[in-house]
Amino acid sequence: MEIPILETERLRLRPQAMQDWPAYASLMMSERAVHMQGPHTLADAWGMFCHDMAQWPLLGCGALMIDDRESGACLGQVGINSGPLFPEHELGWMVYPGFEGKGHAYEAAVALRAWGFGPRGLTTIVSHIDPDNHRSRRLAERLGAVLELDPDRPGPEVLVYRHGR
Repeated sequence: MEIPILETERLRLRPQAMQDWPAYASLMMSERAVHMQGPHTLADAWGMFCHDMAQWPLLGCGALMIDDRESGACLGQVGINSGPLFPEHELGWMVYPGFEGKGHAYEAAVALRAWGFGPRGLTTIVSHIDPDNHRSRRLAERLGAVLELDPDRPGPEVLVYRHGR
């Protein structure tokens, strides 16, 4: 499967590249990763980075980096996760320090979700969110996702928000 490149008014969502590793590792090894079961070790961060890329040829989905179309700066990542660790396709996002609160994650998630339900042909998409990650919970709700009360989930410590088409 060819990894898509998606564009919005302000953003370009593109495949990961090795130059994305330092910022990714920095975030995953910091306290900011607390809502993603972190902070992580360097080895664990590397495994997650590779997992995000490996899903594309294996499962037809994965992560895309979020670039600002005007400046070219990488702002974070959005992805649709799948595989044995995920009961359903899962839409997730993260924004690097300094780029929060500007609607980038929302815009990127809308674009990737549309690709997932559209060209990729998914029938369901959920988001798994740590109960204490209030910013991500608000974003899921802004995206129109609905909190499920008794979902199939990867663990009891996560909330599941279901996205409509």
